[in-house]
Amino acid sequence: MSTTPDSARHTTPDTGTTPDTGTTPDAGTAPDAGTAPDAGTAPAEAPVAKRLSTLDRFLPVWILAAMALGLLAGRTIPGLGPALNTIAVDGISLPIALGLLIMMYPVLAKVRYDRVRTVTGDRRLLISSLVLNWIIGPALMFALAWLLLPDLPEYRTGLIIVGLARCIAMVIIWNDLACGDREAAAVLVAINSIFQVIAFAGLGWFYLSVLPGWLGLPQTDLDVSAWQIAKSVLIFLGIPLVAGYLNRRFGEKAKGRNWYEEKLVPRIGPFALYGLLFTIVILFALQGDAITSQPLDVARIALPLLAYFAIMWFGSLALAKAVGLGYERSATLAFTAAGNNFELAIAVAIATFGVTSGQALAGVVGPLIEVPVLVALVYVPLAARRRWKNRVTPTAPTREP
Repeated sequence: MSTTPDSARHTTPDTGTTPDTGTTPDAGTAPDAGTAPDAGTAPAEAPVAKRLSTLDRFLPVWILAAMALGLLAGRTIPGLGPALNTIAVDGISLPIALGLLIMMYPVLAKVRYDRVRTVTGDRRLLISSLVLNWIIGPALMFALAWLLLPDLPEYRTGLIIVGLARCIAMVIIWNDLACGDREAAAVLVAINSIFQVIAFAGLGWFYLSVLPGWLGLPQTDLDVSAWQIAKSVLIFLGIPLVAGYLNRRFGEKAKGRNWYEEKLVPRIGPFALYGLLFTIVILFALQGDAITSQPLDVARIALPLLAYFAIMWFGSLALAKAVGLGYERSATLAFTAAGNNFELAIAVAIATFGVTSGQALAGVVGPLIEVPVLVALVYVPLAARRRWKNRVTPTAPTREP
């Protein structure tokens, strides 16, 4: 999260070339003002909670409160959901779009874009991400949906669509909270976005029609256009990415990197949390009645989702450790593989099957489970950071700032 103090973050780039001791300065710049040296240099590392700001420390409380507020509002305020749904342009909810843009802009403004080339050269990270996101993730969701919802075809189809929509938004927040590699996260979500535009419709056809036919199972058609997917990517990733890049480029050019990171970033950082909470309130207000009026169905849908997030996240973390990635990129790989693009999944389900369909409800339940689960998982890698300390993976020589 934008509000996480940089003293909680290892400052050595995760290129696999330098021991992760936390003693190397960050890209030739001084450590952030007002922060202590990296915890790895101190005799005893402070507890995880102590290294987080007050906002981040109580993030689960804020998120649960936002979810409860949204559900309560959607359930008790007559006509709220339909009224919010009318505030849309070409099928894109303007309140949700606004919240996501506010949420992602501060985090993407913190990315050091001059380091992106160190990520694109890391084949272990890129190949692992592509395999997890576009082979294992959709296949796992397909298997869980059929195993756990064999008698509920609408919900099953909705979950398969969720599994095809790889995350390009909230994963940026979870990664930043866990002190993952910001540059790696930006690159991986950009790659996922490209693959999403190219492969989403084809994978939907394969997992809903072709593969079930091969296995002798009922088949479903999915009618979705490449433009519908591209539009979602351009709005929810393209706009904040361009804004963040231009903000850093012109900010550093005008006043230098130290001023940018020590003065400007702390000012805009908290808006990421505000945007996240606003998005959650709106999202759950839109679907509050559907969620609260069918609790047993929600519970059935939640079971495969819980299994999916746990398997993908811990499996991704294990794979990252196996291929020799350092802490920051391991955390990034885990969150980018486990997260899903709920906005796209809901939009596709509504456009194809209708707003009151079981497929749409399954899409809505996705963030209901994903948000608290991934927030909780943020604390797991933070607590386990010591396991990655002092690991050296010999590759190319360390690059100079």
